[in-house]
Amino acid sequence: MSGHSKWSTIKRKKAVEDAKRGKIFTKVGREIEVAVREAGPDLETNFKLRLIVDKAKQANMPKDNIERAIRRGAGLEKTEALERITYEGYGPGGTALMVRVLTDNRNRAVSDIRRAFSRHGGNLGENGCVAWMFEPKGYITVPMNGHAPDELFELAVEAGAEDVLVGEDMVEVYADVDDFQSVQEALSEANIEMDTAELSMVPQSKVNLDLAQGLKLMSLVDALEELDDVEQVYSNLEITDELFEQYAEMS
Repeated sequence: MSGHSKWSTIKRKKAVEDAKRGKIFTKVGREIEVAVREAGPDLETNFKLRLIVDKAKQANMPKDNIERAIRRGAGLEKTEALERITYEGYGPGGTALMVRVLTDNRNRAVSDIRRAFSRHGGNLGENGCVAWMFEPKGYITVPMNGHAPDELFELAVEAGAEDVLVGEDMVEVYADVDDFQSVQEALSEANIEMDTAELSMVPQSKVNLDLAQGLKLMSLVDALEELDDVEQVYSNLEITDELFEQYAEMS
């Protein structure tokens, strides 16, 4: 299992825990609002909205919550003005971090993020300090569940995927942003179950840390993701099997 899929596995576990607390509903509701403002409320024509609604359903977000978020985005219900911002910084061992934020209060968001960095051995950096280390990609994970790896590979590549990585229990699909929709739709039309289907920031190279520093970096990511204003956190940490197992024991 590659480093990126380990992050996805960790985030999926967190999403389940957050859903139990109802915390994820607020975050996903905000994402739905913004997606509707950007490209309208029609799921057929707004691909980004469709992805977010799928994520909401996976988290068992109530249908009424989804519909209210769509109405707020369409201006049919009163809501706070939301702003999307990306912050960048450095974690333990010089690792690079990108933090995507969706907030109604920029000052609160940056204050909370700076505090999390400081408490966990990192530093909030200037705009552009690490963005060059990442590439925007469409990212999909498919649980193996008896699928033939060769068939998944061929289906994804024919639809436009750049890379397909086959692991023991998961297949990872990477696509150029412009080809992401066609790849996702091809898998969906073939009734392929997807655990993850999102636009991601993929590091061009990874950084290896010792166990102590790696766990410290993952604690920083945890602290950032716990913040109400934070949508996504991306890192260039290489998650080894040892680090993944140790983190799982701590969680």
